[in-house]
Amino acid sequence: MTILNSHVSQTPPLLIVEDSHEDFEAIQRFLGKSSVAIPVYRCVNGEQALAFLYRTGIYSNGKDSPRPGLIVLDLNLPGTDGREVLRQIKQDSNLKTIPVVVFTTSNNPKDVEDCYQYGVNKYIVKPIDFRQLKQNVQTIVDYWFEVTSLFHKQEKLP
Repeated sequence: MTILNSHVSQTPPLLIVEDSHEDFEAIQRFLGKSSVAIPVYRCVNGEQALAFLYRTGIYSNGKDSPRPGLIVLDLNLPGTDGREVLRQIKQDSNLKTIPVVVFTTSNNPKDVEDCYQYGVNKYIVKPIDFRQLKQNVQTIVDYWFEVTSLFHKQEKLP
């Protein structure tokens, strides 16, 4: 798990579920240049993401796993893949209100359809072009953190 800008409390946290270090570092660089300071948490596989969201295992201390205001989810993860993570999030009454943006290399129409059937809020295919990647990340930040009012459930932790 990586935490960025942890001093920010007004902006809801962003959970990035991404196994590729290169993709995460690129996203992280673009987020760092954004006008919005966003607390960022990272999980590298589906099991870790579900443990983070359900506060189990190493995430049982709620301070280390705040409820995210937005989840950016890769589909092609080792172990429990992003499709299953999305399915579980959107079937859970406590988690289903968290917006999920799938950000993946898969442009398979079946994946797109399945994700929208599960309740994904946006499906974005990762571009190969660096400039387009920067634009896509900026679009995510602009839309979800500047235009949209994210629901951020403030939880009382023991």
